[in-house]
Amino acid sequence: MEEQPVCSCEIIHADVVQKVQGQLLEKDQYISLATLFKLFGDGTRVQILHALELHELCVCDLAALLGLTKSAVSHQLKSLRLARLVKYRRDGQNVYYSLADDHVKKILDMGYEHISE
Repeated sequence: MEEQPVCSCEIIHADVVQKVQGQLLEKDQYISLATLFKLFGDGTRVQILHALELHELCVCDLAALLGLTKSAVSHQLKSLRLARLVKYRRDGQNVYYSLADDHVKKILDMGYEHISE
């Protein structure tokens, strides 16, 4: 196993620390960001997002596509909707889901690109 490099100096580069500190976000913003990334930590949710990236779908379509129950899909969609990753529209008695905006597509595409390197 490769040895982890460790800094052995005791010098704090105050100018760099101060510069970076001025660019850090508020703590609650990091918590929100971590929560967002947790949603991408579940393969089923990522699969749902990818399917919705390809086409607008209803719960029944997603359940059939992924081999899941409608209840399981609905549960995942609720989490994704509350995080504003997906949106829905009603058409009569049908409810169709799609990605909330282009940011979600960019996150997915960047993830795919990273794992393909």
